[in-house]
Amino acid sequence: MYSNPGNPEQGIPPHWHYISFGLSDLHGDGRVHEVSGPDSPSGFGFELTFRLKREPDLYTIIQRPRVVALCAGQQRVAYPAHADGRDPQLAMTATPFGIVHFVQIVGVCKEELLAAQRWNGPGVLDILRRLSGAGGPWLVTDMRRGETMLELDPTAQDEVDRGIEIDGSNLSGVRNGDERRHSDDEGVGEEGGGGGGGCLREGPATLIHADAQIKAAFKKGSLNPRPVLPPIKSQLQPQTNEEDTLRKEWDAESVETTELLRTRHLESLHLTFNLESGVLLPLAIRGRVRHGRHFTFKSVLGDTAITIVASSVTGTFVDRDKPYVVHGPWLQVLIPDDFVQEMIDVLEPLNNPEELTLPKTFVWPERRLAITIVADNELRIL
Repeated sequence: MYSNPGNPEQGIPPHWHYISFGLSDLHGDGRVHEVSGPDSPSGFGFELTFRLKREPDLYTIIQRPRVVALCAGQQRVAYPAHADGRDPQLAMTATPFGIVHFVQIVGVCKEELLAAQRWNGPGVLDILRRLSGAGGPWLVTDMRRGETMLELDPTAQDEVDRGIEIDGSNLSGVRNGDERRHSDDEGVGEEGGGGGGGCLREGPATLIHADAQIKAAFKKGSLNPRPVLPPIKSQLQPQTNEEDTLRKEWDAESVETTELLRTRHLESLHLTFNLESGVLLPLAIRGRVRHGRHFTFKSVLGDTAITIVASSVTGTFVDRDKPYVVHGPWLQVLIPDDFVQEMIDVLEPLNNPEELTLPKTFVWPERRLAITIVADNELRIL
């Protein structure tokens, strides 16, 4: 921890500057990190930094800062992929044990974190940088800040909404706490009440972004003008960067039971979400599928997953004639281009969850699809 005088002329207040120690390789002898050369990442390739506004009576907070953190330039702690994820004062450093970047963590309010989830981290950080009361050019966290960026700048919400419309969302999915089942023994009725469809059981949703398997797909996608769907790998298997086809990676790294890997087409589908995860459906369709991308709900307790995909996503098991396909514990749901806007319009009530009367079922009989939203404490296996 270092005392930084800031820069009053630029509106940067005096603050404490925290710098982590040990994510990079400090020894070069293999005791903590694998030995790498001077041109390779040192250890994890980065150290974390954090800037906290200095206050005379905040000693205990200085010792143990408690903030909602947003990694500058990204929404998770990871090897930095964007230049704006770097600390404003600490440049990349080449050491005898490899290269080290300094990635800054920023304290944000709940509303700002939600905006970053629904749009992207860099866009939200750009707004925070231009507001001296929300961080300023050096993104200094103020533990006593009482106003969000949306309150400090009335145009910020429009900027976020416009960003989602133009750029889509960088949030590629969420992890959830339980499991889901699916069946197509009966059709989806007009009221959505009959029918064996499926049930997605979920606990608190946590974010997932571009992890190793998605990064590998992005690399493949750089040679493919259409988005590529990354495999949903078993949590018991290590993450790799192998660049093989979707089906080969799934079959090789998922549970080996033949029955689980059976591919099955569903004639109809009925999904049930708890409210916490259900409110993400408009984002999944508006911010992801409409922009030709995919969105995944994945269990943290097992390997089950539901992926909603756009028609332009390649490497899937679904097509227009078979929009609902199960492959082992992985359910894929295709939303055709001519269905996207209709779903956005019908799911609009989820943007105001406090006004919903639960349970609430949305039905598209011609698509043989139904989605039910229930209260977080009322979800059950159907």
